[in-house]
Amino acid sequence: MEVKELRDKNPEELQNMLLDLRKEQFSLRMQQGTGQASRPHLFKNLRKDIARVKTVLNENKSGN
Repeated sequence: MEVKELRDKNPEELQNMLLDLRKEQFSLRMQQGTGQASRPHLFKNLRKDIARVKTVLNENKSGN
């Protein structure tokens, strides 16, 4: 996911994307807890994607 793509989206789309990413993160945590996590590299990617979306949302709020 590129920051350029995120900046083109409106805040409602970003909020929906953030919600989806957090749901996916939760399901991965549940898989890890039960020992079924087959792709542990996705945790790092999800955390970074969530941070990117939150950064763009904060930029939009501040007016940049």
